[in-house]
Amino acid sequence: MFDIGFFEILVIGVVALLVIGPERLPKVARTLGHLFGRMQRYVNDVKADISREMELDELRKLQATMQDTARSLEQSFNQEISVTQSELKDVASSVTNLTSTPETDRALGRPASGTALEQPPQLELGLDSSDSSIRQRASR
Repeated sequence: MFDIGFFEILVIGVVALLVIGPERLPKVARTLGHLFGRMQRYVNDVKADISREMELDELRKLQATMQDTARSLEQSFNQEISVTQSELKDVASSVTNLTSTPETDRALGRPASGTALEQPPQLELGLDSSDSSIRQRASR
């Protein structure tokens, strides 16, 4: 960190031994060790907080991007659904217009428009005789 070699530490120890004295040197070394440990923990906590904030910022950007993408997909789906609904309404109205003319009713053997059908059309499934229950349900 400070690029201090073994020789520099040895010189600092000898000077501290001469200045502080042999009686108080262990207590001072212990206090310096505790302070150095606290400083390292503080620096590590600050680094972790900065890293966490950067990750949160990235996640917020990703969330915003995903929400924008979801909104654009929803809008495109809604547009496609509305276009499809309008096309289906156009087709249904054209089919209704085609089938409700008196000429087509007579050609298809239907009663004239506005009169009720006597019996609803039956569904022919073309099943074997063993499936009579299905045929009965389909004809109801």
